[in-house]
Amino acid sequence: MSVLTVEHPDAVPAGEEPPDTGERHRLTAVTGLAALSLDAMASVAYGPEAIVLVLAAAGAHGLGFTMPVTLAIAALLAVLVASYRQVIAAFPDGGGSYAVAKAHLGARTSLVAAASLVLDYVLNVAVAVTAGVAALTSAFPSVYGDRLWLCLAVLALITGVNLRGIVESAKAFIVPTVVFVGSIFVLIFVGLFRSHPVSTATAAGHASVVADNASSVGALLLLKAFASGCAALTGVEAIANAVPSFRVPRVRRAQRAEVALGAVLGLMLIGLSVLIGRFHLQPVEGVTVLAQLADASLGHNWAFYVIQFATMILLALSANTSFGGLPVLLKLLARDNYAPHVFALKAERQVHRHGVLALAVVSAALLVFSGGDTNTLVPMFAIGVFVGFTIAQVGMVRHWRLDRTSGWRGKALLNGFGAVLTGVAAVLVTASKFTEGAWLIVVALPLLVVAFEIVHRAYGRIGERLGLGRIPEAPHRDRSLVVVPVSSLSRLTSEALTAAASLGDEVRAVTVCCPDPEDRAHLQALARSWAEWDPGVELVRLSCERRSLGRPIAAYVRELAAAEPGTRITVLIPETEPERLWQRLLQNQRGAVVAHAVRRETDAVVCRLRFRLP
Repeated sequence: MSVLTVEHPDAVPAGEEPPDTGERHRLTAVTGLAALSLDAMASVAYGPEAIVLVLAAAGAHGLGFTMPVTLAIAALLAVLVASYRQVIAAFPDGGGSYAVAKAHLGARTSLVAAASLVLDYVLNVAVAVTAGVAALTSAFPSVYGDRLWLCLAVLALITGVNLRGIVESAKAFIVPTVVFVGSIFVLIFVGLFRSHPVSTATAAGHASVVADNASSVGALLLLKAFASGCAALTGVEAIANAVPSFRVPRVRRAQRAEVALGAVLGLMLIGLSVLIGRFHLQPVEGVTVLAQLADASLGHNWAFYVIQFATMILLALSANTSFGGLPVLLKLLARDNYAPHVFALKAERQVHRHGVLALAVVSAALLVFSGGDTNTLVPMFAIGVFVGFTIAQVGMVRHWRLDRTSGWRGKALLNGFGAVLTGVAAVLVTASKFTEGAWLIVVALPLLVVAFEIVHRAYGRIGERLGLGRIPEAPHRDRSLVVVPVSSLSRLTSEALTAAASLGDEVRAVTVCCPDPEDRAHLQALARSWAEWDPGVELVRLSCERRSLGRPIAAYVRELAAAEPGTRITVLIPETEPERLWQRLLQNQRGAVVAHAVRRETDAVVCRLRFRLP
């Protein structure tokens, strides 16, 4: 049998420029850093603070361990960056810890990694938006009562930008990112030349949270401070998850963005930690550590407010990291039949629109649940990312043991060490925040894994029934009968019967009549008009004691199927397509009612004919 090849009318003649492949809608290393690193960059606003708040329990002596704890976190950051740089090269289709676990640790472990990432991405959006709005309401207390609406407005803005494409979001967020990072480095650079704080006006009048009775600094306290400070590492995995969003060569660009992210974040964390020790800073209620550092280094002036506003904006926009990573992860899950296939579809500008919208809807629900309060969400945050970190590191150890290329032992040792550190951090964060809300994540994680498996089994059953992967029987022609529901005579009726005559060997029009006088009069008028019109199609009258439209038609179709078992039955439902979107509200929805009944109660093919009004 020959195969007919038809040249597409848009095919490009030889010698002409090829069509756009979508590369211009993908990320470079710089735009990738702006689009996918906001979560990690913004974490310097709360990472160092999380460390000093824990160490403050040991008094001023405990605060002296801020630098060692920060250096340990920076060392873990270096391990993670090196590991995810390897993940990018080994798994260029993206997916991060999910892809690593799927290849080396089995399907169930990969689903745990995917579930942890999904939860972390969703929580990151909610925490980022509420934290940004909290900074705004701190500066303008009068809008505190409207914080939920402000959160939803910020979420809508970020969603709208991401629906225009990941490159558009990167362009929109690159300026705030540069301003924030530049401000932090200026703060650090100037602070290094200060022997004492320039100003303490910000902390004046606020109660210190440092314990009066200093206790010994034990290993448990240091581990807890380490685990809390590791919140600054959230977002490190986002670039590895979204490798397909980069331009060719994707791996090289993604690796450069990952290294740049690690370098910038590490320098900021260490620099701020140095200033905390230099200024002997003590945490106080109601004022962030970063605000105190800006006050001490730059003074209580316009530069202080620039840093505060830049921090506020970047915290709110750091939700964009999730919008860059989660849709790609959902695409991979959909490709593996663990998530609805709609998440694998791309819209214009390389946008996984359904993933973006799903993330926005779930995040909005979380914002409503929390009332726009950051403290309600923070205890649940960062647990999922550490689970993903640990799984990715363990998977890479197995990867190197199977790969055995030059230097594999050193790489495996590095990943193994990182797995131990992130595993300890995951356990400590979960244990310390369990009663504060982290138990919800412990419950949600296995439930999400079960949901993935249910979807996978459903697709497996569908695939088995459809015979996917097997050569089907040769197509053949059956006798075709088309049933057209009608309620009156119009141009729509004529168009429907014309389409039905083109589709089937036999056409029957059906109308439903109830026993009340008004319906009987309408049926008699329709019968007279039908006889006068005489379209050459039989009009079948279906009686219904109850006022129902869909069930009588479905019962009639079942009777036809039983009487003519070798006949293909199609129900063609004519509907108008209004000129304006709002005019759909004016339609009576008869077509939807009939379609629902026929689909639910018969095996007939349902075809809804849309007639566009001129």
